[in-house]
Amino acid sequence: MAVNMLLTGAEIVIRCLQEEKVEHVFGYPGGSVLYIYDELFKQDKVKHVLVRHEQAAVHAADAYSRSSDRIGVALVTSGPGVTNAVTGIATAYMDSVPMVIISGQVPTHYIGQDAFQECDTVGITRPCVKHNFLVKDVRELASTIKKAFYLARTGRPGPVLVDIPKNITNEKCEFDYPETVTIRSYNPVVKGHSGQIKKALKLLQEAKRPMIYTGGGVILSNAADKLTTLIRMLGFPTTQTLMGLGGFPATDRQCLGMLGMHGTYEANMAMQQCDVLLAIGARFDDRVIGNPDHFGEVKRKIIHIDIDPSSISKRVKVDVPIVGHVPEVLGELIALLEESTVKVDSKALSAWWSQIEEWRGKDCLRFKQDELIMPQFVVQKLYEVTDGDAFVTSDVGQHQMFAAQFYKFDKPRRWINSGGLGTMGVGLPYAMGVRFANPEATVACITGEASIQMCIQELSTCKQFRLPIKIINLNNRYLGMVRQWQEMFHGNRYAESYVDALPDFVKLAESYGHVGMRIERPEDVEPALRKAFTTYKDDLVFMDFITDQTANVFPMVAAGKGLSEMILAEDL
Repeated sequence: MAVNMLLTGAEIVIRCLQEEKVEHVFGYPGGSVLYIYDELFKQDKVKHVLVRHEQAAVHAADAYSRSSDRIGVALVTSGPGVTNAVTGIATAYMDSVPMVIISGQVPTHYIGQDAFQECDTVGITRPCVKHNFLVKDVRELASTIKKAFYLARTGRPGPVLVDIPKNITNEKCEFDYPETVTIRSYNPVVKGHSGQIKKALKLLQEAKRPMIYTGGGVILSNAADKLTTLIRMLGFPTTQTLMGLGGFPATDRQCLGMLGMHGTYEANMAMQQCDVLLAIGARFDDRVIGNPDHFGEVKRKIIHIDIDPSSISKRVKVDVPIVGHVPEVLGELIALLEESTVKVDSKALSAWWSQIEEWRGKDCLRFKQDELIMPQFVVQKLYEVTDGDAFVTSDVGQHQMFAAQFYKFDKPRRWINSGGLGTMGVGLPYAMGVRFANPEATVACITGEASIQMCIQELSTCKQFRLPIKIINLNNRYLGMVRQWQEMFHGNRYAESYVDALPDFVKLAESYGHVGMRIERPEDVEPALRKAFTTYKDDLVFMDFITDQTANVFPMVAAGKGLSEMILAEDL
């Protein structure tokens, strides 16, 4: 570690990134960060990815983190640079994604004077970051950046912003990057309470109708292997949230699929009817359990493992709270289970599985493929063509739910989407971030004709960096999920949900220098996908699938309804 070197603030920023082993920074230059960009230019260890909009910079850094367990970094300028980035910051915050955002600010002596491109970055971002800093002394810059990376990756992860006035980037001081930092008011619990873990094991062994419910915390904490070990040891059924897909192999018989608003019939029914529920790295949010009063009508014992104590008993009262790092807690639970001579009630468990198989027999995701291309069919074929081994990003809407239902994720960090904030436009910049983090990976972006246009300028970034992403555009000429709700709950009044004046996506893709395809017949779906992933393996391919406009996502739990009050396609 270099000590006693006199460096400018801009040089310190770059040295800090190098010390943190940062390989890529996603950003867009502007006046307040020009000294930093000048220092980026002078070195080659940290590579800069020039996006075409600051929102895309943060989304790409976000996906870089989600798909690799490394800290994504975004660099934006002051004023509109920061405000453009806020949607991306809020998206990462809602999904607890660790990342660091470095923003430029007007010189310290201009702050508060409505200077050109000034905004209150700390105030604007405070509600949607884990923490933020305004650096007013160059001597505090290195330690602040160290704190930012530490805060982002520890405890419940999240985005941390460092706001740096322009004059700070040009002032000099000795460079000393600390190896470790401590923050007196921040001491996240890592090890779970042993007594509570023993209570949890006892409840699990006594269960007659057990259920294991897991969320994004399993993915973010790299606990998938331990989770899989535990589930297979117990022989219990399991379900994953939208953010938890891939935490346990979707093709395993013990996996009941996703639960919640568009979850499977078997997952929702088992979740509602179980007598002991083990929740891991999940938060019982509204899209998962529906109406909490309805959920509480069935008495069950609930064990909840989470790194964040504020997430426990927030929406649903739990019986055995366990605060701790998920892999640590699961490791101790597995060790206790291995040592225990007590066996689960195999007869009761067998009867419970019989009930689950009866629910599973409804085949709630079935659909009919006729003359028009069904979106579910496209996702099924994508799964087959990629052997279920692609990194899949999505935008937000019906296509997101079809992807979650029909692409079976057997590995963690392969499914990248916006769960908490539900941000349209993330799919393409997410795919960019994934590809930079995993340069040899197959990356597919499942999107819709409305979502893709929100960050479509990033086709230019993809051309510059030759990113061979495959875009699967499920084009139904509607804001699909909005239309579905209008059909079901607003008397078929399709207010502003029809997407008129669409571009020719094939020509648009070609104008950026990419390959475009338009697919209108079901029999052409698989050949087009195979051609995209083989013949055009090294190219970005934009596949515009013209799909059935009337296709809806089922099952569906309507707002205010309970988990077992699902609407199925067969009910309509």
